[in-house]
Amino acid sequence: MKIHYVSHALFTALISLMAFSAYAATGTEKPALSAVDVKTISERIRNTGDQVRADLKKARARFEAQEAARKVEAERAHQQAINDAAQRKAQQAAEAHERQVAAQAQAERVRLEAEQAKQQAERTERKKQLILAAQDSKESQATSLQARKQMAAEALKKARASTGVKAFGE
Repeated sequence: MKIHYVSHALFTALISLMAFSAYAATGTEKPALSAVDVKTISERIRNTGDQVRADLKKARARFEAQEAARKVEAERAHQQAINDAAQRKAQQAAEAHERQVAAQAQAERVRLEAEQAKQQAERTERKKQLILAAQDSKESQATSLQARKQMAAEALKKARASTGVKAFGE
């Protein structure tokens, strides 16, 4: 509602109220108000209208200031929310990067452990092969030695048989 219409409505209401109250207060009909009384009433109404307009201007200014403050606060909250979201996103990215680095390090450790286990298994297999080869070599040497002993024993038997008592007796 515009201030102009409010002041007219207030002015009309005050005049009606004053006329009614003046009539009701006396209980009897009075002659018309004098020019001075009308001028005084008119001045009061005008002052009241001016005061109402001033009060409305002040109220409007307070309302606009509150609206401006609310908008500033809303913008600040919006910017804070944007900053918070950006900070959360950066933190999540950093955590994801840390997890990725940790996973890569873990995978590298697992790979190195697997390679070390493979090398250890190869060394163990080579040792086993060497041990088996050495055992085979010892067994073959032992067999060869046994065979040589047998051959030597047979040769000794033959030599004894050919050089024995008969050999000397003939």
